[in-house]
Amino acid sequence: MNPVLRTEGLNKRFGGIVVSDDVNLTIAAGEILGLIGPNGAGKTSLFNLISGVLRPDSGTIRLNGQAVNGQPLYRRARMGVARTWQHMLLFRSMTVMENLLVAPRHYVGESILQVAFGRRSVRAAEHAARERAHAILNRMALDDSADMLVTDLPFGQQKLIGLARALMNDGPLLLLDEPMAGVEGAAYETMQRVVRQEAESGRAVCVVEHNVSFIRDLCSRAVFMANGRILQDGPVEELISSSTLTELYFGV
Repeated sequence: MNPVLRTEGLNKRFGGIVVSDDVNLTIAAGEILGLIGPNGAGKTSLFNLISGVLRPDSGTIRLNGQAVNGQPLYRRARMGVARTWQHMLLFRSMTVMENLLVAPRHYVGESILQVAFGRRSVRAAEHAARERAHAILNRMALDDSADMLVTDLPFGQQKLIGLARALMNDGPLLLLDEPMAGVEGAAYETMQRVVRQEAESGRAVCVVEHNVSFIRDLCSRAVFMANGRILQDGPVEELISSSTLTELYFGV
């Protein structure tokens, strides 16, 4: 059985700066893979290559066996690549619900012809999107915040909204870029629970995270990156206990 995501010989450089150096990565359905390493290791750049923000210089990215290299970001989203962003990138002048409604994987209202001649199907799609958004917010105990501006929410809840928006895309791959940065308390527990549920539902999940406890609690396998290369791929505890990787990570 093919993995949900496979990268083969992925390379990307900006002049003399290498952000991806022959990266070969696989993620299976139902797996939560931890992607760890020091700042500047190429972790977010790898997410940008997978999701279509960047184009690789060489190599192949496959989603469920299909090469997606030539597909732009919006088409990869429609194919089922969902992600969060390190700095959230929420629409700050919009409500929580409005932030979620921009993100369904398929939305017939994007077609002028559908709007003009298929109003019933557009209304049905809008209703389904709202129902999905309410269900996701309810899972995060945020349903009462649907009509609030995102800027009126505490930081931890804004991070949860970033995850909720990604979950509006019901595709097979979920990329989480430092979801726990600045998150603690109830928001931390909610984030952990929801991510685990997504994997249990069959999604392939990849998490970039510096919070080693979060990685240890959720992931059985992790990949360690430095200087754009994968240095080690294996059980989380094996990577965390490696003196070589500890030296590269913490500089001691």
